[in-house]
Amino acid sequence: MALPPGTPDLGVLDLLVSVAEAGSLGAAARQHGISQPAASMRIRALERRLRLVLLERGPTGSRLTDAGLAVVGYATPVLAAAREFVTGVAALHSDQAPRLVVAASRTIADHRMPLWLTALRARHADVAVSLEVGNTQQVCELVRGGGATLGFIEGPHAPAGLGGEVLGADELVIVVGPTHKWARRRKPVTLRELAITPLLMREPGSGTRDTVWEVLSEVCQPAAPAAELGSAAAIKAAAATGLAPAVLSRLIAAPELSAGTLIEVTPADGTVFTRQFRAVWLPGTPPTGPARALVDLAALMD
Repeated sequence: MALPPGTPDLGVLDLLVSVAEAGSLGAAARQHGISQPAASMRIRALERRLRLVLLERGPTGSRLTDAGLAVVGYATPVLAAAREFVTGVAALHSDQAPRLVVAASRTIADHRMPLWLTALRARHADVAVSLEVGNTQQVCELVRGGGATLGFIEGPHAPAGLGGEVLGADELVIVVGPTHKWARRRKPVTLRELAITPLLMREPGSGTRDTVWEVLSEVCQPAAPAAELGSAAAIKAAAATGLAPAVLSRLIAAPELSAGTLIEVTPADGTVFTRQFRAVWLPGTPPTGPARALVDLAALMD
């Protein structure tokens, strides 16, 4: 159906409504980013089209006539419908855009994922990525439950019931605060000493904790943690006070080691703690398209 003759442009109706809301033609013009003379010309053109006087102009300003107020009343729902139309079309585009739901352990989310996602966007600008963050166990549960297409975790072993591939390895280091007695010792710390010492650790389910616990369990039953903290940042802060030693990713501890607020302790016998970074997915559903690209970028940039 064709529009009736004389149907005004939505833009000038929006300007007229702004006059009513702002209280003056000058204020409405500023809201629309135009000069007051330009706004006045547009309103006059609307008046000619509607064959109505919409504004009473005087030396102290302009005000809406009764006809102008009536037109504003008619225009308001029309403009609301136009905005709903634009919002609806945008939503259709959003629904059609490819979406990739990714889950990552906190270490990877904080220190690796930003670079990976930036590189992915350069290749697949149309892909919307949603990132869920948790510990390694939580990430695996999200992937198993279908809450994420792809997971990125760290730990000593591949998780049961998931497909995946190794992206690289991360070194873990023993750290203490400057006031801790180990900060001044010259002798390397043996694995047994480390095992019987209460350490600052992440919560159960953390890939870092699993890696350290597995290595220490080969020597003896590890001591209960000095504290279980929910983030690497909290562990660094606690270790810096001298409360207890911690075993952290060198990547995470690097700023504090450089600043001297954490001290690296050498383990005996050349022991090196390492954990694997791994991408995981449901068995039989290897990543394709943007998901595959993200895994390849992660392996390349690790």
